Amino acid sequence: MNTPAELSHNPSHFSGHDHQKCVSEALSTAAQLCKVRGVQLTPIRHQVLELIWDSHKAVKAYDLLDRIRPQQNAAKPATIYRALDFLIEQGLIHRVESLNAFVGCNCSWHQHELLLLICNDCQEVEERSAPKVMQALSREIEQADFKVHSKAIEILGKCSKCAETMGD
Repeated sequence: MNTPAELSHNPSHFSGHDHQKCVSEALSTAAQLCKVRGVQLTPIRHQVLELIWDSHKAVKAYDLLDRIRPQQNAAKPATIYRALDFLIEQGLIHRVESLNAFVGCNCSWHQHELLLLICNDCQEVEERSAPKVMQALSREIEQADFKVHSKAIEILGKCSKCAETMGD
């Protein structure tokens, strides 16, 4: 089960979701973590992070570039990819492999394994901790004597909001 803080980052769970507060918290957390870690959240990195948090949908790199260009005419794909690499490195965003896109991390303050529920209809992505699932997976990996580089599970389907709308 998600904590209240985690649930507040997923608008599909609360009809009264205060998304502006959600974005402000994510940006504040990012600034604090970067300061503590001694790394710079440059204006372009900040802007990319803010655009990713603009919604809870996964965002593609070229969509970010299109949205940044009106303010940063000189922005190039490499500019965006460098910012994305930094944000991933700092644990502030996640790459959604199946969509070749990016989503904000709602628990950046600690290293964690990843379970993403991705809605095929609205493209919203919900990050879940799923400790029992991850523990079971870790046991299987250990029994196989497999050395893990990273661990993420992406599940594609239909969120409850879209299922209600479609009558499923």
